[in-house]
Amino acid sequence: MGKLRGFLEYERKEETTEAVELRVKNYKEFTKELDTEELNHQGARCMDCGIPFCHSGCPLGNLIPDFNHAVYQNDWKKALQILHSTNNFPEFTGRLCPAPCESACVLGIIEPPVSIELIEKYIVERGFKEGWIVPNPPKNRTGKKVAVVGSGPAGMAAAQQLNRAGHEVTLFERDAKLGGLLRYGIPDFKLDKSVIDRRLKIMEDEGITFKPNTHVGDNYDVEELKAFDAVVLTGGATQRRGLPIPGADAKGVVQAMEFLKNNNQVVDNLKELSPELSAEGKNVIVIGGGDTGSDCVGTSNRHGAKSVTNFEIMPMPSNSRTNQNPWPYWPFTLKTSSSHEEGVNRNWSISTKEFIKDKDGNLKGLKTVEIEWVKGKKGERPQLKEVEGSEKEWPCELALLALGFTGPEASLSQQLGLDLDNRTNIKADNDYQTNIPHIFAAGDMRRGQSLIVWAISEGREAAYHADKYLMGESKLPTKGNGDLPAA
Repeated sequence: MGKLRGFLEYERKEETTEAVELRVKNYKEFTKELDTEELNHQGARCMDCGIPFCHSGCPLGNLIPDFNHAVYQNDWKKALQILHSTNNFPEFTGRLCPAPCESACVLGIIEPPVSIELIEKYIVERGFKEGWIVPNPPKNRTGKKVAVVGSGPAGMAAAQQLNRAGHEVTLFERDAKLGGLLRYGIPDFKLDKSVIDRRLKIMEDEGITFKPNTHVGDNYDVEELKAFDAVVLTGGATQRRGLPIPGADAKGVVQAMEFLKNNNQVVDNLKELSPELSAEGKNVIVIGGGDTGSDCVGTSNRHGAKSVTNFEIMPMPSNSRTNQNPWPYWPFTLKTSSSHEEGVNRNWSISTKEFIKDKDGNLKGLKTVEIEWVKGKKGERPQLKEVEGSEKEWPCELALLALGFTGPEASLSQQLGLDLDNRTNIKADNDYQTNIPHIFAAGDMRRGQSLIVWAISEGREAAYHADKYLMGESKLPTKGNGDLPAA
């Protein structure tokens, strides 16, 4: 716990941000730091709740009350040791995680929950600032070689854990730079890419070999994987969901990840922004109301879009929990991101029926209809029903499809002879092992599209089981069982 009755003394505080009119002029992170005393107060709010439900809310099993208490006591180095014992990359989760731990915080029943994600971010940033986070290569090598295919958060976590076990790890990435979704799916204003490079440098200095521009199954023959004693597949769920309606082939109908990846490469000075993927001066409609849709909104505003509109097929969520959505479950409530605050016209219960093209095949508008969700019989899902007379046309020159992903690309699994589950993900058992014993799968490739914190958790768990397969036993930690610092 933090301070006895501290939650009665101190209010929850969030980072302040730069004014909208300033931050939309660039792609830099725009949060402003809290001072140490205020962070101590936030740690002090952690109450002696008896059963810390935040543990069950966190996919990594982070020891949250422990590092909160260390922050309250101003023992930042101990807080970092505790945090790193279960989380390889708190600098990522501290910026990007939707914080299911906070949704499960016991204090959240009666007051705003403890600022767990905020504390996590400042613990790791303090660690880098003080020079406490340094390369820690293994003292001994096992002689075993492991290939990790895919360098997103799951792959990075698996690679670091397996390297710590003493194996020779090679991390493959098909793009020019490592990081996967972190690098190419998250805008720089949410995660500056120097944060990824900082951690990758440490991993490289610990002895991990990086292979960028290496697409396993394409320009790298899968036969070459036979040189490795174990393989961990962490390539993500990259098959993008389309919208099969009339006009979907119009110039200006673009997948969200194509739009975001291209923009990240432009910010990284790897290419120039093409007119087709620019929102400047255009009426932009983002179809899909999740985090990816929000990222498209923020990026479009930075391009200088004429207008930005967001469609969501589901009804508008309530502002607070309903009886059907009690604590400590994830709250299906209205969420307004920093990108939404920068300017967007949000619309719920709306379905796109057609993309309207001009004579040259360019997108010029959308046709939509309002919908309502009709409850079915007990046990049946609600049915979508169009509202008669609600048809509408919207001017639009750029439509961004942020509709999620259906699973990993099929080519690699086919070449390796791997079984798939009924959702087309790579089928792996509770030990993360596929039907080919030395091949393991983790992250979105195994569980389907999910959160970064789940990806890190999956990578760590897969590493444990791969190490156990190679050595007969493993000393790597598993969920909620980190390498705790001495008292």
